[in-house]
Amino acid sequence: MISHVFVGITDFQRAFRFYSAVMETLDLQLKFCDADKPWAAWMASGEARPLFIIGSPYNGEIATVGNGQMIALLAPTRTAVDNAHAAALKNGGRCEGVPGLRPQYHADYYGAYFRDADGNKICVCCHDAAA
Repeated sequence: MISHVFVGITDFQRAFRFYSAVMETLDLQLKFCDADKPWAAWMASGEARPLFIIGSPYNGEIATVGNGQMIALLAPTRTAVDNAHAAALKNGGRCEGVPGLRPQYHADYYGAYFRDADGNKICVCCHDAAA
């Protein structure tokens, strides 16, 4: 259903370090990186789509966040959720919700929330029961 998600950023090197650290915890692979454009994308190993892309807005304006917008990345385990949240905070992210169960969504929903330096809200979640 999803081809790609594009997240606008204002400082490519800062955002690339931040998202590289988060994507590593989720075992997502860098598909491309072009600092001159600037943009970069990650994907699941062996999959062509969907892509998670960061870059400067196409119109050349400053990147801004939308009220109510959030992107949720699927984690393979609850530990990966914990690690992604820790990597985000270690690399300049701001906590929007510590890792934990969110039974209001469903009994096994385990998620964490954070914002990047540009204010984009990201969720990392696992839908599987604890192993």
